[in-house]
Amino acid sequence: MLFDTVAIIFCLWLAFYIRLGMTDSFTRYYPAFIVAVAVTLPFLVRMGLYRAVLRYMGSDSIIVIIKACSYSTICLMLAGFVFGQIHLPRSIPFIYWLLLLPTMTISRYVVRSWLLGESISDIFPEFFPNKQNHSRRGIPVAIYGAGAAGVQVMSALDKGIEYQPVAFLDDKKDNAGRAIQGRRIYRPKHFEQMVQETGVQEVLLAIPSATRLRRKEIVQTLEQHGLPIRTVPAMSDLASGRMKMQEIQPVDIGDVLGRDEVEPRHDLLEKCITGKVVLVTGAGGSIGSELCRQIIKQKPLCLVLYEHCEFSLYSVEQDLLKAQSTLNDCKSVQIAAVLGSVNNPERLVETMRRFVVDTVYHAAAYKHVPMVEHNIEEGLRNNTLGTLYTAQAAILTQVERFVLISTDKAVRPTNVMGASKRLAEMALQALSDERSVKFFHAEKFGVESETNIPINTCLTMVRFGNVLGSSGSVIPVFREQIRVGGPVTVTHPDINRYFMTIPEAALLVIQAGAMAGGGEVFVLDMGQPVKIVNLARRMINLSGLTLKDESNPEGDIEILYTGLRPGEKLFEELLIGDNVTGTNHPKISMAMESKEGWVDYRLALESIFEVARNRRFTDLRNQLSSYVNGFSPTSEVVDWMNQTDQPEQRQEREVINYH
Repeated sequence: MLFDTVAIIFCLWLAFYIRLGMTDSFTRYYPAFIVAVAVTLPFLVRMGLYRAVLRYMGSDSIIVIIKACSYSTICLMLAGFVFGQIHLPRSIPFIYWLLLLPTMTISRYVVRSWLLGESISDIFPEFFPNKQNHSRRGIPVAIYGAGAAGVQVMSALDKGIEYQPVAFLDDKKDNAGRAIQGRRIYRPKHFEQMVQETGVQEVLLAIPSATRLRRKEIVQTLEQHGLPIRTVPAMSDLASGRMKMQEIQPVDIGDVLGRDEVEPRHDLLEKCITGKVVLVTGAGGSIGSELCRQIIKQKPLCLVLYEHCEFSLYSVEQDLLKAQSTLNDCKSVQIAAVLGSVNNPERLVETMRRFVVDTVYHAAAYKHVPMVEHNIEEGLRNNTLGTLYTAQAAILTQVERFVLISTDKAVRPTNVMGASKRLAEMALQALSDERSVKFFHAEKFGVESETNIPINTCLTMVRFGNVLGSSGSVIPVFREQIRVGGPVTVTHPDINRYFMTIPEAALLVIQAGAMAGGGEVFVLDMGQPVKIVNLARRMINLSGLTLKDESNPEGDIEILYTGLRPGEKLFEELLIGDNVTGTNHPKISMAMESKEGWVDYRLALESIFEVARNRRFTDLRNQLSSYVNGFSPTSEVVDWMNQTDQPEQRQEREVINYH
């Protein structure tokens, strides 16, 4: 305010001097100076100019200054007419306006540039569109996408110091050569020219409306230039508070795969959820937590989170409560967090009865192949027995629908994890063909062992492959290895896997479960399998680094082949047989596979766990080979501490392994 007061007085004095050559205008025309200050300053205060943060000053502040200068000039002219003693020449107010406006505007931009460490080219980029020596701090970046989203990203980055937008990339011919606030728009084929002229060090993707396939094409075009490619949060995520502009991330690996997601069918999403009580086991896991996020959007009456890990349960509950606060339609949904194990039948039955559960999504499982390979009994107990206990609890409490989240590793498994999941599938297939059954371990459910329990629950399962970003995915492992400078480890040069995003998998699971009639195996369309080594190479390139190999010994990151892990196989499959049919959803197929009767399955399960209790793991694997179709173990490791059936040798091995 002090500076503006001085500026008003000086500009009016200078106007008199320019027009009349007068140096003593203070004494002769002092009422004009009083009017100018008394009118302009209160107007600026009223318009909030002095409450604005200078480092973030934009065009709105300039508009306020123009209004204040114009208002002051008009009042000065009126004062000359009303108060005859002022006798202002008619040109004085106009000259005063021409002087005051740039003085007040430029002074603020000078202070703003000083606070941000900007140079004159940053203050007026229109006059310096291709200047390379930017004095402002921050990484010079190019924004891919010169649309509304790109301009919003540029404006947001301009107010920070981490990144400095210096150019745009856009594939539209009409935009080539134009400029947005001094930042020139280049076409992708002129990438090298852009780098030379602007010094770009990274590329930020700001194309929220592009399809996955289109984003894949863009990434493939850009990655060959060797600069890091990152993505900025969507404006909807910024507006909802889910993300901040500072959370610029590496490019989504889903864009590399180019897998477009099909618009979900809302009738299928709502069928088993809206207005119902839904329980998710393993709610703190990768798939379980995403299921919960998608379920709460469909407005269930109550969402029950069932999880045995306290921290995971707390995390997903807090995440859902935060999401619930941003979704107005879901604020009435009750969220219940229940600590419990799927191997505790009493807890399962108590929970389902207390909340009167309608739908169960069973996502609880041990899924790390080498870990289960070394802990066979616990893997079978959690994956197979836990699934059977949960299904029997659902049958006992008259749950309408039970959906098992299965895996492609259950198809002709080469590891215990896959065999345990196939046994879980077989349990549901056997139960779904019966109208009533005698429970396995009925006494744990408070039921007589010879009592036949009627089955009114629709039991089904959904099988799919790897999901991007899960706790068992290679993506976070590769990112960390690249971050520390490598090497990136791949088990085998020919190994491949199916991939899909976690949100897509969760939505398809819900839709598949809604189509179930009982006993089906739904298989999700995973697209084409991806070679893991190619995925590693792409991630290295997207990080702006080069692959170190025989053809490029000076590269940054090396890929090392470590050999297949225990139980791991080169190629994953989704179907056991060829009896597969389509559904009315383009991404979901249905397989009708051979089933075993409940009585035979129950006897087999009793035999398997009898051997497991006696810790005869060699015999246990032989039994799995006979009961699980296609099971052919590739690992010689049977159990972490018990690799032999002889107690005296076992004790010796325990000491050796321990040390």
